[in-house]
Amino acid sequence: MKNRLRRLRVNETMRRLVRENTVQVQDLIYPIFVREGKNIKNPVESMPGICQYSPDRLPEELERVKDSGIPGVLLFGIPARKDEQGSGAYDERGVVQEAVRLIKREYPELLVVADVCLCEYTSHGHCGLVDADSGRVLNDETLPLLSRMAVSLAQAGADVIAPSDMMDGRVGAIRKALDEAGFQERAILAYSAKFASAYYSPFRDAAHSAPGFGDRKTYQMDPANGREAMREIEEDIREGADMIMVKPALSYLDVVKEASLRFEQPLAVYNVSGEYSMVKAAAAAGFIDEKRIVMENMTAMKRAGAKIILSYHALDVAGWLGQEEF
Repeated sequence: MKNRLRRLRVNETMRRLVRENTVQVQDLIYPIFVREGKNIKNPVESMPGICQYSPDRLPEELERVKDSGIPGVLLFGIPARKDEQGSGAYDERGVVQEAVRLIKREYPELLVVADVCLCEYTSHGHCGLVDADSGRVLNDETLPLLSRMAVSLAQAGADVIAPSDMMDGRVGAIRKALDEAGFQERAILAYSAKFASAYYSPFRDAAHSAPGFGDRKTYQMDPANGREAMREIEEDIREGADMIMVKPALSYLDVVKEASLRFEQPLAVYNVSGEYSMVKAAAAAGFIDEKRIVMENMTAMKRAGAKIILSYHALDVAGWLGQEEF
């Protein structure tokens, strides 16, 4: 008897019936850049369709998120001033803290994920404190500041704390600080396997967070290392991470697959700015079908094992999901 696998591909109804992986609006988290000031809506040149919003104009974008059915947002802050200690990151009146309060007051149904890192707030652009003499990023000295930032965001109402700094021991330090402050039920989504990637360039334009000297290779992961990623994830889980993340997504789907097979915690991927901007540029030039490419990318992330997808494409994806074919 000849096995004819094409029998299950004869039409769209059959294909949908046997489809192994699907993308749903509930899988998505939409990143937003919040800039200190008033009446600001600045397009990000390197990320078509993405803007920086001051808190007073943030509802313009939040209405779109609410109407799309996307369950939550990821917030990044752009302060008016920066210093060597990144003090704006843990200021109770900081730009993200104010944005969180606004969202929880006016859009309480939205899940707020708050990024925890110092890079947007430091004058040198690194994710931790820097030794003035050697230029070395200081690990243990940075942990108390990350913990203060996490607690201030939880106090503002953030539902999920998402440390992205890649300092050793930061998940444990943040979990301890949250628990001691009475936030035992606030979840941590750890950027566990965050690679030192060239795909972040448009984000650094959007968040004004490029390092002023050197690079981030001493704390973000070497793109060549897959087994090390498993060690990073395992350590974050041991320290108290409730959810884990691989970042970037598309070039690291092997890491995503391995993590999905090895760990039980919900697994997120970050479809990062460079991945987004390349698609947008190619689509604008007429080289690709944007909708089909984006949906294929989203499906690949789900097939690799991702439960949660953080993506600048999220609003577009939510709009396309109701259409018959992609």
